[in-house]
Amino acid sequence: MTKVAGLKIAIAQINCTVGDVAGNAQRILAAAQTAHDQGADLLLTPELALCGYPPEDLLLRPDFYRACASELTALATAANLLAPGLALLVGYPEAHDKARYNAAALLRAGRIEATYRKRRLPTYEVFDEARYFKAGTEPGVFEVKGVRCGVNICADVWEPEPAQLARAAGAAILLVLNASPYHMNKQATRHATLKKRVQETGVAAIYANMVGGQDELVFDGASFVLDAAGRLTHQLPAFAEQLAIVEIQDGHVLPGELVPARSIEAEVYSALVLGVRDYLGKNGFPGVLIGLSGGIDSALTLAIAVDALGAERVRAVMMPSPWTAQMSLDDSREMVRRLGVQYDEIPIAALMEQFAVALAPTFAKLGPKPEWDTTDENLQARIRGMLLMAISNRTGRLVLTTGNKSEMAVGYATLYGDMAGGFAVIKDVFKTFVYRLAHYRNSLTQETCRAAPNVSWPPGGGTRHSGVFGGGVIPANIIERPPSAELKPGQTDQDSLPPYAVLDAIIEAYMERDQSPREIIAGGMQQGITEADVRRVVNLLKRNEYKRRQAPPGIRVSRRAFGKDWRYPITSRYPDEWN
Repeated sequence: MTKVAGLKIAIAQINCTVGDVAGNAQRILAAAQTAHDQGADLLLTPELALCGYPPEDLLLRPDFYRACASELTALATAANLLAPGLALLVGYPEAHDKARYNAAALLRAGRIEATYRKRRLPTYEVFDEARYFKAGTEPGVFEVKGVRCGVNICADVWEPEPAQLARAAGAAILLVLNASPYHMNKQATRHATLKKRVQETGVAAIYANMVGGQDELVFDGASFVLDAAGRLTHQLPAFAEQLAIVEIQDGHVLPGELVPARSIEAEVYSALVLGVRDYLGKNGFPGVLIGLSGGIDSALTLAIAVDALGAERVRAVMMPSPWTAQMSLDDSREMVRRLGVQYDEIPIAALMEQFAVALAPTFAKLGPKPEWDTTDENLQARIRGMLLMAISNRTGRLVLTTGNKSEMAVGYATLYGDMAGGFAVIKDVFKTFVYRLAHYRNSLTQETCRAAPNVSWPPGGGTRHSGVFGGGVIPANIIERPPSAELKPGQTDQDSLPPYAVLDAIIEAYMERDQSPREIIAGGMQQGITEADVRRVVNLLKRNEYKRRQAPPGIRVSRRAFGKDWRYPITSRYPDEWN
């Protein structure tokens, strides 16, 4: 490796907003000033930092590229004035010679000195870059203080060739710009992948990742550095903005801070909090509304919302029916007392009766009606949805829906009822994991809250009565009681669904791992999965695609969520492989 004396590279792990080109440029400029003050020679930004990621079909607009080009030129000039001598490597979308590229520009001495164009354009999972960009063909290598620096952009490092080409062009260190969205267990894969590139090339690598929420995606940051031996020397925090200096002396990356890994529950909870905070903040909503049921899903959603936004921006509404248990009312009242949020109760029994009276003449013409059916259940959900949307219209607050991934998969939700709202916080969280997150939130103490990114102390800010964490923010009854929609007397979820451990295992195998029913049955015997369970769940999953298409967006935390990376037809007669 080329000997490097006294080189300092700053990682700008920043939160960019799609389309806010001027605002993102100011964020980069602020990072440049800080990096300059700390003696950095180069600032490394995330992928497409100038325009935010993913811009989607904004990338089809010629004026979008013109705006980015203009802002990039202005940024080069401003950085040269405010941070003289600092080079910037900035991700941006480039229109060049009748083609479009996912590019990185080297800004130095007030001008755009060089450009690298991404070579690998992913079209898997949530990515669709081949729709917009042309692949680059040339390696990107430039010098800073006599050191040859190679450039890769995100998916480039998931294959050997781009890094090897940079090394062949003389790179002594590899700089990687990333907009890599979070899902569970992804960081270990990133570490392992980049370590392969380091081992293949023999050069150290600096991985700078974006942070922040963008619609259903959350970027976790968690930027890191590997030295030429593949050892982890720097690990930045996840789910928080950070500027870190990587110092290289005599050809060696000097050790830096290594933020310890956190539990999977802590990661997912922080991702959900950040996703809610940025969705509300970047879209300008003044606050949220949450319909409480006394159940664990709405309780967890409420806790996340308060941590994301503060209690003053959260309003909870309980809408009891004749079938709502007193325990549900008591537990909901206790939780809002602990969190200090605004709270309303609107009984719906009278509205149910009015609807029944209005519908009676028409229903009488349709023949005999069962004493109780899904019509009666859905009517309650839709009355509640209508009330929440009315309050939303009056206040401007966004309704957060509370359905989980298990329910979304099998259609255990009512269109225009409990699915009515603008953002689905736990849409990608299985019911079994909902319980794990509830226990995690209740395990936090004053000290761990202060240390955990995106989790506030006291919850939501302000003053709370003593004992908030004595029994946790979620009352124990809510976690321990059998889940129920409470839409008829004595109802529990397991009346119409397999046990959640079985249900979630089937959904995960079919949806996230693309296993056939035959494979699920063969592999599920030890988990207590029967063929009848598989037939029932797969049929429900396929039959309810039309509902999911009408559901609000929700935060992706798994490798495959119902959203950008789930594109199944509503109309399909594919019979699946059973034998």
